[in-house]
Amino acid sequence: MMILHRVTGGLACLMALLAFNVAVAHEPDAETLKLGRHYTKVFQQGHAEKIWSDMSETMQSALGDIYHLKGFQASVSVAYGPQREVLEEKTERRDDLRVYRLHAEHERGAELVWQWSFGPDDRIEGFYVQRMPEEAHSQYLDYQTKAELRLPFEGEWHVFWGGRTLRDNYHAEHVAQRFAYDFVVRKSGSTHSGDGTKLEDFYCWDRPVLAPADGKVVSVVDGLPDKEIGEADISRPAGNHVVLELAEGEFAFLAHLRRGSISVAVGDEVTRGDEVGRCGNSGNTSEPHLHMHLQTTPDLMSGEGLPAQFHNYIADGVSKAEGEPVRGEVVSNR
Repeated sequence: MMILHRVTGGLACLMALLAFNVAVAHEPDAETLKLGRHYTKVFQQGHAEKIWSDMSETMQSALGDIYHLKGFQASVSVAYGPQREVLEEKTERRDDLRVYRLHAEHERGAELVWQWSFGPDDRIEGFYVQRMPEEAHSQYLDYQTKAELRLPFEGEWHVFWGGRTLRDNYHAEHVAQRFAYDFVVRKSGSTHSGDGTKLEDFYCWDRPVLAPADGKVVSVVDGLPDKEIGEADISRPAGNHVVLELAEGEFAFLAHLRRGSISVAVGDEVTRGDEVGRCGNSGNTSEPHLHMHLQTTPDLMSGEGLPAQFHNYIADGVSKAEGEPVRGEVVSNR
């Protein structure tokens, strides 16, 4: 979602990557590098027709027509000028998609992030360009969590977004979600069985979501629909969610819960490990997952994000007495 969980977004951004899948980092793939470099060059040279002809039908449908692509290409060229220096290149695999990502400096001083996604037939399945975001300023970098946190689930989950840098956590550019987490469940490198078109295909779907610490329920939203894969509720980004007051000025948000699954009400006192709902796909989200973050107020649109230090957990097989999980780790309670 744009607020809590996104596929792509930002100023001067073109997006048609319709399915969000877990990215698996590996050594750069030569063929994906070649494709990404080629289409970046073609785009910067203004050859929108070539890019349009190599896009999948789904991508073309999402854009509408070639004139949108031409307009976007022209706006990027005017605003930023030609590429001057490559700062970083990498490739990823997201299930059946191969992703090329470029961080480059441009003539007019801006740093841009380019991303291309290619299907098995080398067709373009996703593309965006955006100005390199910056991590939000925080006065809480040295903050120690007051509550004794446990991970808000049982079993092993994968940290899809988590950490203090934008490299590990896209949330870091948002003040209120500066230290937020997105958790999914992966098996054999995928977040789902089958083709991943049904919510029930996803391994984390309907799994219990637990109170991360003792606290009081201060806000509940339920009754919003779980969105089908490829749909999102941008106007209500958190979807069904629970907000817990864990300590003075320390509130926990548990978001994207399944409709009708929330088992607590405002005013309830909860104990660490109590079930508060089930993992769903409500709000502005592109696949089932659990979003959690701490902030200074119970209002999603205000307040400042707080670091969340979890206690007595396992990360990639290593026991941790206390720590902050980061993107790519497999974590569970000890």
